[in-house]
Amino acid sequence: MRELVVLGTGSQVPSRERTQNGYFLRWDSEGFLFDPGEGTQRQMLYAGVAAGAITRLCVTHFHGDHCLGVPGIVQRLSLDDVPHPVRAHYPASGQTYFTRLRYAASFYERAELIEEPVEEDGLLSVGPFGQLWARRLEHPIESFGYQLIEPDGRRMLPDKLASHGVVGPAVGRLQQAGSIEIDGRTVTIEQVSEPRPGQRFAFVMDTRLCDNVLQLADRADLLVIESTYLSSESLLARRFGHLTARQAARVAQQCGVRKLVLTHFSQRYLDPQAFHDEAAEEFTGEIIVAADLTRTRVPARG
Repeated sequence: MRELVVLGTGSQVPSRERTQNGYFLRWDSEGFLFDPGEGTQRQMLYAGVAAGAITRLCVTHFHGDHCLGVPGIVQRLSLDDVPHPVRAHYPASGQTYFTRLRYAASFYERAELIEEPVEEDGLLSVGPFGQLWARRLEHPIESFGYQLIEPDGRRMLPDKLASHGVVGPAVGRLQQAGSIEIDGRTVTIEQVSEPRPGQRFAFVMDTRLCDNVLQLADRADLLVIESTYLSSESLLARRFGHLTARQAARVAQQCGVRKLVLTHFSQRYLDPQAFHDEAAEEFTGEIIVAADLTRTRVPARG
């Protein structure tokens, strides 16, 4: 399953309607927890997300609404005796903050948390999930966005397999080797399959519009992006290093995004429909104005 679980959607402070940020991405056997703000641990209980599902912790920057939930998450990993290592990515310039958050209170540390701070744009990790990238954004303090890219693959075509006599275990052998011999004939994988583009996920939080926003969003199947303000407050957005719903939607349209998730809303706004309406003027794909505990699937490739 590839699914986004939105734990919190409020910027700066929690409100009656919105908890501070928190986003959990299920990606096959991996679980990416992004920007756990205050209250994330409790929201995980409501959402049915266990601490043991987390394999990576990704913090974009060290403003409180994006990281004040780190102490509870770190301690919960040990309390639940999570058996696998959890890797933590965050701006290297905020190492002092991360250390303080990690050891904010006394606890018996049993879980293995591997710190892998981000120093510059580039590839962070490669694994069965694909590639995890980070790119620097434009905010009053250093901030990085994250991008998950699955390598392109191939989709096997049952009618082509049958016509070439490739059946049973031979299908697996063909996928591994790229070609096999069937009744004295060489059958290549290109003859019985077609290209299947890998999926892409992008996570863009606090930033002004910049080139790296576009790099992160490029061809994303699912883009989670801040839209703190409506365009009527575009001067405030620029001043404080944020995006408007219109800017976020333009990015999605320009970059070929398939599903757009807007989040990180200023508490001044009480009507989420206004964000949808503004975004819909720019973006023709699916738009989700996130609410706490929203769940949405990563769109499947055809």
